[in-house]
Amino acid sequence: MKPKVNLKRLMLVFVFFAGLFSAQNITGKSVKITVSGTSPMHDWSMTSSSGDFSASVNGNIINNVKFSTPAAQLKSTKGKMMDNKAHKALKSDKNPNITFTASSLNFGKSTLAGKLTIAGATKDVNFPVTVVKNGNSYTISGTESILLSSFNMERPGFMGVKTGDGVTIAVTINAN
Repeated sequence: MKPKVNLKRLMLVFVFFAGLFSAQNITGKSVKITVSGTSPMHDWSMTSSSGDFSASVNGNIINNVKFSTPAAQLKSTKGKMMDNKAHKALKSDKNPNITFTASSLNFGKSTLAGKLTIAGATKDVNFPVTVVKNGNSYTISGTESILLSSFNMERPGFMGVKTGDGVTIAVTINAN
């Protein structure tokens, strides 16, 4: 007696396993980070184009998001003194990287939930992002404001004048 093959069940199993193995791994090809803040003397910003990004794409979801950037690569237009004070506040000697991880990210406009680590302090964060797919390339961009104090950071300053506690972080990642 031959066993009966249930064609519908066989097709469902095939589709399920094909979906598991069709994930596309992506890595960052370019990164732009801008951190902006204020002080009683002037507004300031720091930028970096250094960073590592990796994730996997399955359908319309990006999974296992990992991003890291060297804190000491953030550079100011205000010069080396500002850089040194910011790197000290970031505790870059003991915590060389700023990292972000998330389990998943949807295409289009959404809110990304993950873990952000700055100056050795890790916090759960939620911020708005946009993911645009163009062929096999992805542009991920987001902007969020945080408080330095929430990451146990001292506000950088000079001669008693300190920066504001709030900073805005803007990140754009191009990956494929």
